[in-house]
Amino acid sequence: MKSKKEFFLEAYKLGIIKFGRFTLKSGIESPFYVDLRPLASDPKILKSLAGYLLEMLPLDNFDLICGVPYAALPMATAMSLESYIPLVIKRKEAKAYGTKKLIEGIYRKGQNCLLVEDVITSGKSLVETIEEVENEGLKVSDIIVVLDRQQGGREMLQQRGYNVHTLFTITEVVQILKEVDHLTDEEVERINDFLNGNQVKFAEQKRLTYEEKLKNCDHSVGCRLLEIALEKKSNLIVSADVLTTDELLRLADKVGPQIVALKTHIDIITDFDPDKTLLPLKDLATKHNFLLMEDRKFADIGNTQELQFTHGMYRISNWADMVTSHVIGGSRALDAFLNVGVIAIVGMSSNGALTDAHYREEALKVAESHPNVIGAVSQNTVPENLLLFTPGVSFDSEGDGKGQQYRSPEHVFRNLQTDFIIVGRGIYKAEDPETAALAYRSKAWEAYQQSL
Repeated sequence: MKSKKEFFLEAYKLGIIKFGRFTLKSGIESPFYVDLRPLASDPKILKSLAGYLLEMLPLDNFDLICGVPYAALPMATAMSLESYIPLVIKRKEAKAYGTKKLIEGIYRKGQNCLLVEDVITSGKSLVETIEEVENEGLKVSDIIVVLDRQQGGREMLQQRGYNVHTLFTITEVVQILKEVDHLTDEEVERINDFLNGNQVKFAEQKRLTYEEKLKNCDHSVGCRLLEIALEKKSNLIVSADVLTTDELLRLADKVGPQIVALKTHIDIITDFDPDKTLLPLKDLATKHNFLLMEDRKFADIGNTQELQFTHGMYRISNWADMVTSHVIGGSRALDAFLNVGVIAIVGMSSNGALTDAHYREEALKVAESHPNVIGAVSQNTVPENLLLFTPGVSFDSEGDGKGQQYRSPEHVFRNLQTDFIIVGRGIYKAEDPETAALAYRSKAWEAYQQSL
């Protein structure tokens, strides 16, 4: 096998890097431009590249290989052919017909997937790919990259706990080209000045603390939730999916000291009575200092939602501090929810949910623009001005056989920058819900602190 330097110089002849003045997608002017797609047109070089990349990796760790669309797809294919590790293909967006799958190929939930990327800059495309791959139930621990532009992406991903392997850095490339007189001293100096001015831009971005979010909070319910989190050192919300008033009240009393909110589905209580169910529940919320979050998932026109919120036997407006609502009815439909904090349903934790990337993007526009919305339920990151509530969190990585997919507290705080986790069966079905709630509270608070 040729040395890395010899291999690069051979690949360089295909025009994969150009030097001059180039405006990048971000608007930044760069002294160099990288395009590795020509490598796919030379089978010999592509095969050699696959060998170099595979040589860097602990191959026994991976069940699958997936390339980030589009430039890395032929690289991942070549690596699969060389290593006999099965390939899966990620689409840019899910098909609008047929199976509507985002990940194509044969795979099983829980398998470890190696991601292949051609160039890493900010790492944004990789973060999006990781989220979408993990939404399919696959695990990602390692990423292999051909060229690191040294602008913070690798460091950001490593901070999130991923192993990032790079074949070349732009500094190495510049040094190789300088040694063979393809770059002048002036060009090298200009490139180094560019790197020194841009390499830490992305790596320095950190999540906001609860204290920082509280300072920026302008909704009374959102502020109160953050205050409780800081007072109790808890970011745990328990989902009380129980069927009787007695079960609901016993659970609330047991887990109350550990939680910031209790999430209810009040319409599943078989013996519901306003006086016997809600009054004691509100007393327990006061006693243990937690909020009540009714997971109604409103999804209708504004007038209907207002009637559902204020009337009927449950009269949710009289007792709930927070409600969940889809935003499919548009921004004006959320005007109905006065005096509560609205948590917008942006993404769901069930396998095959239709809340794809396009839906999430449009839903977040509504959520960010409406004063009643304090946060969002999502399996992906959200803008920092919204609180992120993440369901499907469990110490158990197995699903429930009905499409539910679970993630660990460490994963959601580190990778999604979650603010509050929602735990259901892991607590209310535990032999000792009180002990289980304490365990989740401790683990989740520790994961939050480590994510800062």
